[in-house]
Amino acid sequence: MKMIDVEEIIERLSKLSYEEALAYWIKSEREEAEFYRQLAERAINLGLPESLVETFKKLSKDSEKHAKELTKLFRESYSKEPESDIPPIEVLSILEEFERADQVGEVLKAAMESELIAMNAYRTLAEKVEDPKLRELYLKLSEVERTHYEALKREYEKLGD
Repeated sequence: MKMIDVEEIIERLSKLSYEEALAYWIKSEREEAEFYRQLAERAINLGLPESLVETFKKLSKDSEKHAKELTKLFRESYSKEPESDIPPIEVLSILEEFERADQVGEVLKAAMESELIAMNAYRTLAEKVEDPKLRELYLKLSEVERTHYEALKREYEKLGD
């Protein structure tokens, strides 16, 4: 599994303007929505518990909703479409490793890890940037990732039953 260089991404993100950071967030949310949508599909195909499928679907819908709201804000603010070439922190390449039901624990752990990395990265960025508007954006992002982490953690703990 190719791990993303989080330090490098934080470094790149810390140099972004508010506009660029917003575009990056939108891209991340879209990719995260797709990632969780695919996880939900995989969980259904593997006959995994309904609550797990629902958690993945909810995370996908949340991310989709954030992407739509942020895209609207971006278009209103900048009269153009958001674009970013920085790879998202969250979406790790764990989908291809999720082929059997007994791998769900590993997948959840990897997804939780990914959300934690993102949460900490955004928190770090909030401390690094000067712009209060940017700081607020990164703190919000950090909070979103924390709630995703919590939802995944609840599902992971259910596996232990």
